[in-house]
Amino acid sequence: MKKILFLFTIIVGLASCDDYLDINQDPNSPSSDVVSSGMIFPGVEMNLAASYGNFLRIVGGYYSQHYAHNFGTGNYLDYSEFKMSPTRSSGTYTQLYSRVLNNIETIRQLAEQDEEWGTYLAATTLRVFTYQTLVDAYGEVPYFESLNPEILSPAYDNGNVVYDEILKELDYALENATPSSLVCTNFLFGGSTAKDWIPFAKALKLKLLMRMSNVKDVSAELAALITEGDFPTTNVSYDDCWIDEAGKASPFYQEEYATYFGSTQINVVANIAYMNTMLDTNDPRVEAFFTPNESGKYTGGVSGTNFSTSATYKSPYFCRPVFTYDMPVYLISVAEIEFFLAEYHARYGTSADAEAHYKAAIEASFADAGVSGADAVYDTNYPWDNDNYKEVLGIQKWIALGGTNNFESWCEMRRLGYPEFGLVSGDDIYDVANDVFSPELYPVGKLYTPINVNTELGSNVLLQRMKYAESSANRNSNTPLNKKDDVPVFWAE
Repeated sequence: MKKILFLFTIIVGLASCDDYLDINQDPNSPSSDVVSSGMIFPGVEMNLAASYGNFLRIVGGYYSQHYAHNFGTGNYLDYSEFKMSPTRSSGTYTQLYSRVLNNIETIRQLAEQDEEWGTYLAATTLRVFTYQTLVDAYGEVPYFESLNPEILSPAYDNGNVVYDEILKELDYALENATPSSLVCTNFLFGGSTAKDWIPFAKALKLKLLMRMSNVKDVSAELAALITEGDFPTTNVSYDDCWIDEAGKASPFYQEEYATYFGSTQINVVANIAYMNTMLDTNDPRVEAFFTPNESGKYTGGVSGTNFSTSATYKSPYFCRPVFTYDMPVYLISVAEIEFFLAEYHARYGTSADAEAHYKAAIEASFADAGVSGADAVYDTNYPWDNDNYKEVLGIQKWIALGGTNNFESWCEMRRLGYPEFGLVSGDDIYDVANDVFSPELYPVGKLYTPINVNTELGSNVLLQRMKYAESSANRNSNTPLNKKDDVPVFWAE
């Protein structure tokens, strides 16, 4: 990607600015005399990156058991216990609706009015991505009435309906845009045309169709899309627009590592499930995804406790994820795309084609980590098994996405059902009362019930959805009653 330097200083710090690029004009009657798409679009992108690359990455990491809670801090202990309160996601929910979707709608109105189909496609792609993320998190969200300024309490729509509608939006945008269609100023690709946005839109469509494929027959749509074969050949991510300064660094780094604001608190450490599964096969991605502990070893903690009474297992004992100021915010990676293609061919095509894409996915994951040795994974440790494709794909997606896109890992674990829960619980692995840590009890490639697990879920159940955001419930009388935490979103039913 290309840095857009003339906009950098006014845009990249907006994630913490409540009023930056808020559009006061009625988005249903925009005027190019007041605002232009190029003025709004980078701000939309940075607000999306701030939510998706920070809060959703963090909770996805805990729910996927990539991360465990660190000793002596209380910030994320509830996530580690598979919990989500209505309050916790309120800021992200508001940011995605107010600063992303509202402003995207203004861009789309302007672009359609002026027949700027490249910009329209780019805006629609991010709009679809945002709605998909909201559905995957909450299950049901406002869609049809959500951006109408005259409706203060928009109705919630079922997730399957939202998916159907945003697929229509994506198709309409793709029908009108061409590779040479102009696109306004943006961070994601930086270029002035839609040539990179079209493959991204098609990869997003692939993800949507695969997500819904277990509950709706979309095999014909998938076949047509895959026959076109026009998917990204490089990762779609925000990876060249961060600076090592407060308000300008990559969101996850700024939240968890940077000392810009004087904080040295350590919250996130490696989870024993994720760490020991990779260590069991000497997976070199361990060193790319985590830093060793103070003794130079790779060790993971246990979900559901912060070892607060431990005399031994304190902060320096556990490994931390690798954080850098310029770490990418991945929207979709080549590895993800290849995993989806492997699943498609396993279900509808040939085992040979499925295996080829499976290997390509792991190779892409290793390339992202900057290490070699992918062949040991797919030839020896986790060879392709078409009869058990969900298990093979589920575990390898879990490993690959743990270093790049934890939220999507949580989604795919709910959909595919893998990794499964083993017979050992968090209480077995760590005896809190006696301060006895027994990592050797953990069975590799499995999840485990956290200590102090969410009682609404009980044992051996993954959190299936987030509570509806308090910021919606307090203002929107049409916010439904919360469903139980073990009720799947539509594509995992």
